[in-house]
Amino acid sequence: MNTDMLFTHHRATPRLQALHLALAALWLAAAAPTAQAQTASTQLTPPAGRITDEAIQADHRGYESLQARIKALNEKGRPVRDYAMAKAQCWLDVSFHEYTRNDRSDFPQAALSESEKLIRALETGATPGRDTPLVNGAARLRPDLWQRAQALQALPGFRCAQQKAACAEVELVHAGNEENQQGWRHAKPYVQIAEDLLGEAQQLAERCDPPAAPAPVVIAAPVVAPVVVPAPAPAPAAVQTVLLATSVLFNFDKFDAANIRSVSMVQLQDLVRRVQRDKLVVQSVQLDGHADRLNGTGQSDYNQRLSEKRAATVKGVLEQLGITGVPISTSAAGDRQPLPGCEQRFSSPEALRECLLPNRRVEVQIEARKP
Repeated sequence: MNTDMLFTHHRATPRLQALHLALAALWLAAAAPTAQAQTASTQLTPPAGRITDEAIQADHRGYESLQARIKALNEKGRPVRDYAMAKAQCWLDVSFHEYTRNDRSDFPQAALSESEKLIRALETGATPGRDTPLVNGAARLRPDLWQRAQALQALPGFRCAQQKAACAEVELVHAGNEENQQGWRHAKPYVQIAEDLLGEAQQLAERCDPPAAPAPVVIAAPVVAPVVVPAPAPAPAAVQTVLLATSVLFNFDKFDAANIRSVSMVQLQDLVRRVQRDKLVVQSVQLDGHADRLNGTGQSDYNQRLSEKRAATVKGVLEQLGITGVPISTSAAGDRQPLPGCEQRFSSPEALRECLLPNRRVEVQIEARKP
């Protein structure tokens, strides 16, 4: 079909013009489906719309699609430890991490987009740059760690440290975003992860191309056996900390396990399965309960007690799933730490309650270490 013909009848009716445009779009889509698939941008549901299981499941499919593209790159020979490959994975991980914690800012989308940019570059054979943008206006925390990351790239053994270094930079951005949103208390775990990753990267770079070991020194003596000077023992490997987090959402005015949203229950089960699959050693668990602003009981402490009960429920669920023998700390903020949004007018009380769903949450944070 000659697409020029679709636009020559400038006197056509508006309906006919719309039909022409639609036919042209269909023809172009059929002509180059592969190119469109590669250049399409993965867009998460806007925060205000993340109030149904269907919307959340659609976003999960977007994450799964990008994960499949990373896997395909690896199957074609791109090593997992490659700098750009590792950074694409880490951007995707922190995006999903914050999405499951109901981050209502632009950070999940911005981090996901950085992942997709790198994936697209690798798919087309381009060489991505090594810049790490401070997405969503993230604070630039710990300049010394940024300098260490930059210095690593100049080392001859950097090729052995690429994966750790790339993820350390992403975690520094993650920490800077948390600093802006909720302060140092929420930023410091990710700063610690970045520190640990850079320490491991430094060790990997230094051991990447070790010089040839000298021959053992033998001291000859007429009456004493030769003495062999042993090489120094290698330094012990650093302990790697793993931080896992999610948010458990409850139905309105409910706190029992039966009223945990189904998507949240699946996410919580996945979190525990990862601990068990990777044989992680759980060090501590922190649960922070919350409630939305609605309260028709006339009792000033009602939402506080509701958030406490929600935290206790999640503690019980974790114990049933197998997280036992470790300290599980709980706290509750009632309705004092609401997430932004839901200030517009709603057509019904039910619509307002659904919009406020992210406030009816228990934030779960598990700190563990690799065996």
